[in-house]
Amino acid sequence: MHFLDDSLFPENQEPLVIQAAPYGPEFLPGDSDDIPVTMEEQVQKAVDCWNAGASVLHVHVRELDGSGSKQLSMFNEMLARLREAVPDMLLQVGGSISFAPEGEGEAAKWLSDDTRHMLADLSPRPDQVTIAINTVQMNVTELMSQSDVAGTSLALPAYQAAYREMTVPAGPAFVAEHLKRLEAARIQPHFMLAYGGQLETVERLIRRGVYRGPLNLNWVAIGGGADGPNPYTMMDFIRRVPDGAVLTLESVMRNVLPVNTMAIAMGLHVRCGIEDNLWGRKGERISSARQVEQLATISSQLYRKVATGKDAKRIYRIGEWYQSVDETLTKLGLPPNREAGVHGSPLRLAS
Repeated sequence: MHFLDDSLFPENQEPLVIQAAPYGPEFLPGDSDDIPVTMEEQVQKAVDCWNAGASVLHVHVRELDGSGSKQLSMFNEMLARLREAVPDMLLQVGGSISFAPEGEGEAAKWLSDDTRHMLADLSPRPDQVTIAINTVQMNVTELMSQSDVAGTSLALPAYQAAYREMTVPAGPAFVAEHLKRLEAARIQPHFMLAYGGQLETVERLIRRGVYRGPLNLNWVAIGGGADGPNPYTMMDFIRRVPDGAVLTLESVMRNVLPVNTMAIAMGLHVRCGIEDNLWGRKGERISSARQVEQLATISSQLYRKVATGKDAKRIYRIGEWYQSVDETLTKLGLPPNREAGVHGSPLRLAS
């Protein structure tokens, strides 16, 4: 991404898209008084985040016993209710459905590839499904201190061990098939990238015609196999993102607010909610809706508009797909593929 002399002026920035992640699948009911369990509570949480200023909802679903749902029928019911309750909000289903351990000491793992592929068959159709790239360690506990997890199930040694050893299964065959199915269903993938090497893999998928659509990214700075919330690493990742992409910064626990504050100032986008962070000031719990309000306030104090649902759909280019590799590269601001006989860096010259 390029930053021109006037790129930090809010009048030259897109409105701020706030992703809300209020369902916290790694936590159990009782870990926070902000964890919704019934379908009505889960829908109300979306309404609360929408009213606070979020235009994108990261969706997970719980059963009545508080466990993460494996039933796609439950996702269909949730999506249908959300379409009625928050009709202008973008619905982004988390592709990591039901990875929480079923009981203390059991493994934390994703469902099978076949089950995850079925997210392309959800009805009503979500706007996005998140997708990871390249199988990688996802030790979400690495950056969490004892005070971060105090009073939660993640303070239990068995649960910590389960999450410490968790990996994200996202091999080449899964990714190619998942992108194919999402494109056929006209559901936009939202790429969740843990480090720069995964960005290179996505570019290769585009150059080889495996993916032909807008490029919406989260930089997932949660450590434990992903980048950590280091500003130097963050800026290197930002530098490598093509100009035609949309980038959201994501981190964990009390790193969320400072990372998001930098994102707001730079014209990037943000994610918050109890899936990422339970804390305001050290030792003080904060709800998902309050986190959204906080970011909306910071943005307004920097004179940057907060995106409406209509803004977010335009910024994310929901419903837009491309017909060729060349068109995709052009739309994303990437240089063309090399043609026979071309030496040096292939440049796109004006016709």
